[in-house]
Amino acid sequence: MRLMKIVAPLALLAAPTLPAIAQSAPAVAAGPSPAVIAMRRQWLNPEINSFTFRDNARMFETREVKRRGAVWQLPHATGFTMPNGYDAWAERTYTNAVLVIRDGKILFEDYRNRSDAGTRFISFSMAKSITALLMGIAVEKGMIKSIDDPVTAYLPELKGGGYEGVTLRHILQMRSGVDYEERYDFGANPSPAAVNHENAIVQNKVRFADSARTIGHKWEQGTHFNYATIDTAVLGWTLERATGQKLAAFTQANLWVPAGMEADGYWLADGPEGVGRELSGMGYNAVLRDFGRLGLLMLNNGKRGNRQIVPASWLAQATTMLPIPVDSPGGSRGYGFQFWQVDGEPGAYAAVGLAGQMIYVHPATKTVIVKLSYHPPAVPASVTADTIRYFKAITDQR
Repeated sequence: MRLMKIVAPLALLAAPTLPAIAQSAPAVAAGPSPAVIAMRRQWLNPEINSFTFRDNARMFETREVKRRGAVWQLPHATGFTMPNGYDAWAERTYTNAVLVIRDGKILFEDYRNRSDAGTRFISFSMAKSITALLMGIAVEKGMIKSIDDPVTAYLPELKGGGYEGVTLRHILQMRSGVDYEERYDFGANPSPAAVNHENAIVQNKVRFADSARTIGHKWEQGTHFNYATIDTAVLGWTLERATGQKLAAFTQANLWVPAGMEADGYWLADGPEGVGRELSGMGYNAVLRDFGRLGLLMLNNGKRGNRQIVPASWLAQATTMLPIPVDSPGGSRGYGFQFWQVDGEPGAYAAVGLAGQMIYVHPATKTVIVKLSYHPPAVPASVTADTIRYFKAITDQR
């Protein structure tokens, strides 16, 4: 499921000539070198994105999220066979890795294209769902008083712009009303979203969320669904301000460690330590099984064993879907608090990211499916439908 419209891949950018780097040592940390910038522009290149969608700590600024303590064990079940045609399906839907968990046990696990259990994959916009979980934790702790508060109560910097009068609920539902199009036109005449991507993520010259200061207003708040990564960037900024912690530290203490993850994760950031901010709308990285544990946490109404990590009431709200337009990305049917309804299965929902990243939760069969992919920017329309059909075959398989 492709949630960002990318008109030209980064590999085809007609990038401007970069100025020479000064020979004298700067007073502050230097930005990325021209070679690193050129490498970052290849991120979405369909010729190599099976590999660029993993091990991103080599390419970008990051903030580590450490694991600690006892690991949430995922024993392997026996006797389950994937539905017919798995290998062919995996290839035609651009698959890097797949995990199936049912009743807390791993039914199936597959790593492709020279990835393995230690590979940390980019989540892209599945990170939005993680940010939503963190919002629920912050509300439960009283750090955020109410999601019906205006965002300017936490970020007064946004007063007078498109976010004036917008509540946190509006933002969680992608109904902020701000004038933003999730369209990434790279090349000679880049779109505003593409410019922000280049300046914040590729060159680290600005902070991604700072464009929210000057963004305009287009629709009445709460009335129009408009998928916008800038909204989730504002949520991450709000969390940082409300909790008094960096997003990585809050993630580690309140989600990653309590959930018993087996490996460290990390957030991508839009600049070095002390300058950049975690990319809350698209930047989380983790191993396959830890993405599965996130899905299992959601399936278990926010619990690991007897420990409540994410409030059950919050998850109920977050996965209550509001209808969205029929032309929404990937043919989705509804949207909650940064979660998608991707099919007609009762109670099922998903965290979804660019280029086919998905954590799919199917409560009726107590099943979690994680699929990590490398869709090209111009993904065939059949791929998402084919993915969802096979998910149903998996949940129907006994």
